[in-house]
Amino acid sequence: MSKINTNKDDDSKRKLIARLESFASLMESRWHFPGTKIPIGLDFILGLIPIVGDVFTGLLSGWLIWKARAFGLSRWVYLRMVLNVLLDVLIGSIPLLGDVFDLAFRANKRNVALILKYLKSE
Repeated sequence: MSKINTNKDDDSKRKLIARLESFASLMESRWHFPGTKIPIGLDFILGLIPIVGDVFTGLLSGWLIWKARAFGLSRWVYLRMVLNVLLDVLIGSIPLLGDVFDLAFRANKRNVALILKYLKSE
């Protein structure tokens, strides 16, 4: 028996997408690097704490992946999302290089984009 989407389901999914987008913004682009227009978020700020900060932000990013299960994504999409976070944590943990990498590689925004792309292709 298949589930029938109702307006309530669609509304709750829209609200969840909005929460995930807000989370991605908080993690990666809520503020700007002082004196520039370079967006930064908690991922960059906490990533300044060697290793511990990147592991912690990786765990926070895991929340986004966990919440994405509500959309019934394919295994391939989940794999790509996990790889984005792992890459962010591993390279982000390298002193100095990782901090620059965090400015360019936005794992959470990429993951939200993967969710939206999957939902549009359904």
